[in-house]
Amino acid sequence: METTIRLNSRTKSELNTFRQYRNESYDELVRKLIYLAKICEKQPKLSQQTISEIKQARENIKKGEFYTEKEAKKILGL
Repeated sequence: METTIRLNSRTKSELNTFRQYRNESYDELVRKLIYLAKICEKQPKLSQQTISEIKQARENIKKGEFYTEKEAKKILGL
């Protein structure tokens, strides 16, 4: 079941900064944020490190600095 929610334009803009790819849905974004919030509650120190690593990984993806699955398998000898 789907529903509509009303967001302030500023909130929407901030949500957009979390998108990993152009067509990522708001449902995916909200689910990601819920997942991160739950991690923060359970393991606050680990989650700060995790959030930092996620931010760095997302920056790398935006810059095109990543390995494809095929390249990673080759590097790992799989």
